[in-house]
Amino acid sequence: MLINIDPLLNPDLLSILRSMGHGDYITLCDANFPATTLGKRLVRIDGADIKRATKAILSVFPLDSFIEYPVTRMEIDGKPYAINDAHKEFIETVKNTAGPNWKIGSIERSEFYQKAKESFAIIVTADQRPYCCFMM
Repeated sequence: MLINIDPLLNPDLLSILRSMGHGDYITLCDANFPATTLGKRLVRIDGADIKRATKAILSVFPLDSFIEYPVTRMEIDGKPYAINDAHKEFIETVKNTAGPNWKIGSIERSEFYQKAKESFAIIVTADQRPYCCFMM
């Protein structure tokens, strides 16, 4: 039994986060992301949206400070600079949980899918908002 660990962090997710090192990244995505097709390691957090999952993960997961964009978001097709409500919520959660100085980058959708294949793991949430996909 553990104390002070967010109950959303199930044993599989904790094991993945603990196994990661510098340069490794996870993909955190919405319920519509083709995670099973793309990922080798897959964890489902069916009871949580992106905000809740991000807060739980960042309670134990340090971001790499030596890269320009330790956090990235999936760009909206045809609107690479647009920030939707899911993006705003995610960015606010990162800044409130991990600190205000993190730079948030963006990746075009098809490139995001390719990069997700290389991520350490893909974590699927119950969030159903479009373009609600991120990497940390």
